[in-house]
Amino acid sequence: MARKKIIAGNWKMNMTPSEAVALVNTLKPLVVNDEVDVVFCVPAIDIIPVLQAAEGSNIQVGAENMYYEEKGAYTGEISPAMLTDVGVKYVVLGHSERREYFAETDATVNKKVLKAFEHGITPIICCGETLTQREQGVTMDFIRQQVKIAFQGVTADQAKTAVIAYEPIWAIGTGKTATTAQAQEVCAGIRACIAEVYDEATAEAIRIQYGGSVNAATAPELFAQPDIDGGLVGGASLKPDFGKIVNYK
Repeated sequence: MARKKIIAGNWKMNMTPSEAVALVNTLKPLVVNDEVDVVFCVPAIDIIPVLQAAEGSNIQVGAENMYYEEKGAYTGEISPAMLTDVGVKYVVLGHSERREYFAETDATVNKKVLKAFEHGITPIICCGETLTQREQGVTMDFIRQQVKIAFQGVTADQAKTAVIAYEPIWAIGTGKTATTAQAQEVCAGIRACIAEVYDEATAEAIRIQYGGSVNAATAPELFAQPDIDGGLVGGASLKPDFGKIVNYK
């Protein structure tokens, strides 16, 4: 069975609630495409207004982060139950910005992944190398480590439903995009890693996105690759152009 493409917008720290509603209303008619899963991953304060604005459309809503405890004295954090209670289906975990600015580690990403599965939330698990690591020739070693630790304790059945987002750090917000061949090579390597940890069936089922300056021009060629199952889109998800990325064919 062919994997269904998943194209997710990662809004990052953009859009006030009123701006978010206006953006959803602009994008709603542009992102209609039953052949792909369309997800808007939005700041916590925007989740409820975006869910309301997206009602009745094909847009699913995700969070940009969550904590790995059920509840408690964790000021400023958001629990999985808070997300599921309002209808959130996805959560971005381990984004390179969270790792760089907020001290996230492979171990905390793993805790969050396990907690997301416990609550029936699909994790979009991010991995990716720096420019230095690419130049040193350790890209796959580094990414395999990120992936293997993220999936510790995750069952094969759970892993099949996960989404992995490969985002080379050197291509995020820089306007640089990995070549199609570079993106496909790493995504194929990630799938091979999942096959080693689990089995071929799990590796065939899991969806792997490419992220890093994806735009309407680069999307068709990237998404045509055998191991690239869609994109995690940053800046371009805040513009009408996101409709062209979703309808890349």
